Amino acid sequence: MLMVGIVFITNMVLFLGPGSQALDVLNAISTTGDFPSFPAVRCRCFSYPFEILCSWPEPLRSQPTHYLATYSERHINADIKVCQMIPPGSSSPVLTTTPSSSLSEQLWHCHLPNQKLLTEYILNITAVHSGGSSSYLTSFLLEDIVQPDPPVNITLSPLTTKTLLVEWSPPPTWSSIDIFPLKYHIRYRWETKGNPVSVNQEKVSCREVHTAQRRWTECTFKWGLSEDTKAKLKGLVPGRTYRLQVCAEEFLGLGKCSEWSSPELITMPKTQ
Repeated sequence: MLMVGIVFITNMVLFLGPGSQALDVLNAISTTGDFPSFPAVRCRCFSYPFEILCSWPEPLRSQPTHYLATYSERHINADIKVCQMIPPGSSSPVLTTTPSSSLSEQLWHCHLPNQKLLTEYILNITAVHSGGSSSYLTSFLLEDIVQPDPPVNITLSPLTTKTLLVEWSPPPTWSSIDIFPLKYHIRYRWETKGNPVSVNQEKVSCREVHTAQRRWTECTFKWGLSEDTKAKLKGLVPGRTYRLQVCAEEFLGLGKCSEWSSPELITMPKTQ
């Protein structure tokens, strides 16, 4: 019954045709019990165009759940392939830069290797347990889900009391950096105790950020190509503590920027 349900739903989506909009469809297949809604699935291409990783959280229910994930190109008679499943807590080379947290340790992952440029894919994930099953169907264009992993090896070096050198390394999972270069953004913030501070620098945009107990000024500095893995931040205030992060984005702007790197703190020297 399970295989019949999967084939039925896959064919139903294919009949919609290549001109249809991206799908996020939730269906119950042969459900005989009270099965909860399928958790949200997030797919991203972390190494364009070769590697896609789809992830979703482990359900809170106690019944053991088995997952079957398949994918195909979105056209009639496309070959259906089985996605490589990575259970929560497992080690895998594609997870080497995934942030370690209690949430990420409870994520299921589905790895789709060796994908094609300018190609739309259909993903079908079916969850099965003793009470029944449910499926999650989605389609996406490869270029729309590009998102690199964060840069690594962030180092901060004051050059003067007002100038800071920021250096980093590209995400190691971005395997084709010579063909598909990256551009970077630097985000830095400091606590604001008085009036907002104006920052007037080229390629820098700032905004006020308020939390429950603090007020911050947060600035984003748009940097250049992958060859430029360092930047100078000028006009900083001696003695002020800054919190800096870096994100990576495909150079042509495909998809979106990576998650921000882990924050680095530095207090600018008061004297040189």
